Amino acid sequence: MNTQAVVKRLWSLPDMLHIEWSDGTLSEFASLWLRDNLREDRDAHSGQRLIDIADLPDDPQIRAATAHNGAITVEWENEVRTGLFELPWLQAHAANRAVPRPQFAPRRWLEGARLDAARDFAWATFFEAQNNRSLRTQWLTQLLQDGIAFLSSVPATDAGILDAAALAGRVSETNYGRVFDVRSVPQPENLAYSDLGLGLHTDNPYREPVPGFQVLHVLIASPDGGDSLFGDGFAIAEHMRAAFPDAFAILTQTPVPFLYRSENAELYAERPLIQLTCSGAVSAVHYNSRSIAPLRLAARDARPFYSAYRCFAALLRDSRFHLQISLRDGDLVVFDNQRTLHGRTAFSSARHPRHLRGCYLTRDSVYSEAALLRRELHAKANS
Repeated sequence: MNTQAVVKRLWSLPDMLHIEWSDGTLSEFASLWLRDNLREDRDAHSGQRLIDIADLPDDPQIRAATAHNGAITVEWENEVRTGLFELPWLQAHAANRAVPRPQFAPRRWLEGARLDAARDFAWATFFEAQNNRSLRTQWLTQLLQDGIAFLSSVPATDAGILDAAALAGRVSETNYGRVFDVRSVPQPENLAYSDLGLGLHTDNPYREPVPGFQVLHVLIASPDGGDSLFGDGFAIAEHMRAAFPDAFAILTQTPVPFLYRSENAELYAERPLIQLTCSGAVSAVHYNSRSIAPLRLAARDARPFYSAYRCFAALLRDSRFHLQISLRDGDLVVFDNQRTLHGRTAFSSARHPRHLRGCYLTRDSVYSEAALLRRELHAKANS
């Protein structure tokens, strides 16, 4: 039993179960919620529900609740069946305690200029990540916490990026293909395929869904320019919330149209520049000034929006918030495309060729891979 999940005091009302834990915190569980979460109403193998909400009584009333052997038994009026709830499970699902996937909770890093990529973020060689599951688990965990992680010594072959990407998740195919090349071309359809420096941005906000994670593999690094820039969008957005709350609120509430047109694609989506969860936490940043379409704003709303937009753009340009790194041949970076903004300094392909290969990973597959590896290591540790 989890030694922390110890009941100090237990009492119930017809519609509510109350628990005071040994650390003094209080948790409340509605009778209807408890009745909805009986273990026997879920398939023992898959964990999927066997009943529907319409199968539940409208207003189940608790008759009695007792704690014994690390669990609480609940009896309901006018029902023969009882509910058995293990204390660690109840504690983990208490509304005042539950944090979804706390092991992957974001660790925000605001002033990237003070950080060193090799020292402050997850690094591993491709061989280590491929052959050491414990190390790969930690690498993936840090990727989800920090929004960015690096590999070195990835083979400079056509399959190199796909072999490395498979360690983190599943590749998502787009109109660019499963893999795309980032290098200068004449008359590029996307400014990424030019020599120009690019400010911090996220990729493909015009797509549904937005790509979850991006992978970039350096095949040929430029010795003069072309440094990679990264910024923590969650940290910058929270900084904006604290310093410019009115501007922050406008950017979370205004839908922004994003559009991409090429010979073989016509992509459009609307989303706010800063996206929030139901509880108000920053859950995504969508910023790509190159692909913003004309906004449909009432004239009176234009000035406030553009003022907030300019404020956010100024923060993203502030070099204090930039992690700058010269990635070398064989280096590979994976980052959360809905959190970590990326850019680069300018370079001259006429003097020095620069060639990166990229792909996108589905968001859920990266979280799934990390969770499965953590489950595997936990099972081994407890076997």
